[in-house]
Amino acid sequence: MQQNQLFEYAVIRIVPRVEREEFLNVGVILYCARQQFLQTISCLNQHRLAAFCVKTDKEELLQHLDAMQRICAGDREAGPIAKLDIAARFRWLTATRSTVIQTSKVHPGFCKNPGQTLEKLYEQLVC
Repeated sequence: MQQNQLFEYAVIRIVPRVEREEFLNVGVILYCARQQFLQTISCLNQHRLAAFCVKTDKEELLQHLDAMQRICAGDREAGPIAKLDIAARFRWLTATRSTVIQTSKVHPGFCKNPGQTLEKLYEQLVC
């Protein structure tokens, strides 16, 4: 029987105007140390983004979200951060920053299947 595993997650947000602190949830990143799991699911709903802020460069945002996925996967061509160990990649991706793409605070939980938990959190917090 598979036991519950500690996981950590953060919500990926688009913050078009940092000074206003308004954001749009676009994804979730989940890390489970025991299972060596680090993945993200994201989707940029361009209609919601346009209603939220029309001057945002959608292509640039998509490139950044893709880079986050590549870093999670440890893609060596994604730069030096992708070459770090899995825990360091998660900590780097979820570090507090004042940029257009940010993450929420990191939240813990327990799960049996981190992949299913990631999908569930994505459905609850983004869609």
